[in-house]
Amino acid sequence: MQTLNLLERHFTENNFVHKNTFSVFNRNHNDSFIPGLVLLERLQTTLDLEELLAIFSKEAEKLVDFSGLYFKSPNFSCSVKGSRTAKVERTFELKIENEFIGVLTYSVNKPISISKYKILHQLHQHLLYPLRNALSYQLATKLAMQDALTNLGNRRYFDKQLTRAIHQANRHQTQVGLILGDLNKFKAINDTYGHHEGDLVLQHVAKSLLSSVRDCDSVFRFGGDEFAIIVENASDNSLQIIEKRINIAINNDALLAKHQLTCSLGCTFMNRADNEKSFFERADQALYRQKMNMKRNLNLI
Repeated sequence: MQTLNLLERHFTENNFVHKNTFSVFNRNHNDSFIPGLVLLERLQTTLDLEELLAIFSKEAEKLVDFSGLYFKSPNFSCSVKGSRTAKVERTFELKIENEFIGVLTYSVNKPISISKYKILHQLHQHLLYPLRNALSYQLATKLAMQDALTNLGNRRYFDKQLTRAIHQANRHQTQVGLILGDLNKFKAINDTYGHHEGDLVLQHVAKSLLSSVRDCDSVFRFGGDEFAIIVENASDNSLQIIEKRINIAINNDALLAKHQLTCSLGCTFMNRADNEKSFFERADQALYRQKMNMKRNLNLI
């Protein structure tokens, strides 16, 4: 694994590479920097990781014949659209001094010459600071959309994702489902055992929900003991399957079983006439009916 360390340098007239060799910093007859400054300016126009990588790949492909370009950091990963794996990969560890930024991986079709390998190192220097800025922005955005206790998406993120899911479903003629959940007798746990125990219960419920859905499904906590799941590209029985999995996961959790915790669930599919409000309200009505049925059944015992 190669390590790229960025060193601060002060560029003067004497620093520029001879005109017959490639230099990410060079001058034309009008004393403007090309192509390095152009690339750097373009990289500074976005804080979107995928767009940033796409801009960089256009310059990198002038040096390297690759079929895929991938970036991975501790919190985020992305790839250039259309990336494909190859038999050979070349990986670069990106650092600013001792600060680890992430790993950049090329799926190469042809060997990289030593001279181009060195130029590629230079080219990475332009990517480092825009990349770090984008990662900081993405992390801040993620935290703003995340419930601090459970690490699920919050209500703001739910509203955003529901709008996107409806748009995607209408565009591609696919099904999207919505599940709303509400814990039963959660207040009694808080009152009897304290809020610390209540927080543990919420965290265990979050894990149970996450274990019951696919990676492409999204789970949210609205606050309190209310949860939601957006199920994209759903089949006719997707919601029923997830509902059963949730009940099993909650029953199999030792802490939740100790408190005899149950969860009421309201499930519905979007129809083509729905907007965000009508879709949500129908799921909310289904949740209300289930809670009322549960109360009636308890009264009969």
